[in-house]
Amino acid sequence: MAGKSDRRQPRAFDIDDPKIKSAAPEADFDPYSFEGDTDQAETEVSRMPNVADIKRGFRWGALFVGAALALSGLAIGLWFERFISVTLARDDWLGWAAFGLVCLMALAAIMILMRELVGLFRLSRLKEYRREAEHALGENDAKHARRLTGRLMKAYRNRHDLSWALARFREHDGDILDGREVLKLADRELMAPLDNRAKALVAKAAKRVSIVTALSPAAILDVIYVFVENIRLLRGLAGLYGGRPGLLGAIRLGRMVIVHIAATGGLALTDDLFGQFLGQDLVRRLSRRAGEGVFNGALTARIGIAAIDVCRPLPFIEAKPPRFRDFAVEIFKKNKAG
Repeated sequence: MAGKSDRRQPRAFDIDDPKIKSAAPEADFDPYSFEGDTDQAETEVSRMPNVADIKRGFRWGALFVGAALALSGLAIGLWFERFISVTLARDDWLGWAAFGLVCLMALAAIMILMRELVGLFRLSRLKEYRREAEHALGENDAKHARRLTGRLMKAYRNRHDLSWALARFREHDGDILDGREVLKLADRELMAPLDNRAKALVAKAAKRVSIVTALSPAAILDVIYVFVENIRLLRGLAGLYGGRPGLLGAIRLGRMVIVHIAATGGLALTDDLFGQFLGQDLVRRLSRRAGEGVFNGALTARIGIAAIDVCRPLPFIEAKPPRFRDFAVEIFKKNKAG
């Protein structure tokens, strides 16, 4: 039998005594309602599990989708292969028709490949002309300059739009002995008409982009249209100067234009001029869609200006290079009128 000394005697204590520890379980602790030490509260919060701590199992959904897509592609390929083999094995008109269509497909594929290769070669030729012209200008080599102008005359001999310019160049070419002056004559007589047409192409493309993107209801449509219009502009400019690239050539030309813009800092210059042009009161007068249209048109114009500099077989000697401000006013007027 326990004595009275074994029993716990009643005691009085202060509830604010720091020596007293709470007997509440840890499960009842709410870190968001903690009113004590802030560091302790943050430590408790960091210990709480989140979504990233939850161990994920095997992704059966991703496996199902991947396997279904692979199986669909395999089925389409097998179906096409069986269809071709069975059709070609027939000895009637259906088999001969299938054989003719396959031959046409092969011929078209070969011609497309050859056209792409020729387009890439023509782009490389424009770059070679530019390097030779810069070398002739630096060395003032008359022999080198005449050889280059002869190659240009040969490249443009079938261009009916340059017949008058070619005739004027031949008329005055024999009177010049200095290499730099020969290239100046070629720049003035041969490149100036092409530059005027190139500026017209850039202005039309920039206007179309500004109007369509200002009226387009969806942003994805804006992106698609701007991409298609810029590819068409690059191909048009390259063809104007003698490049005429295909799809792969246009993509390569786009990469060259982007590198040129990055190297020359032309995009920052466009932003400065665009900010000065639309600064102050004009931005407040434009709606959001109209402002986006003007910006997209200005970006297209800057890409066109860089493409002219990349595609031009001669550097700008006497002719003035196109500037962004030459197109900015027209873009803004067209967009405002639309």
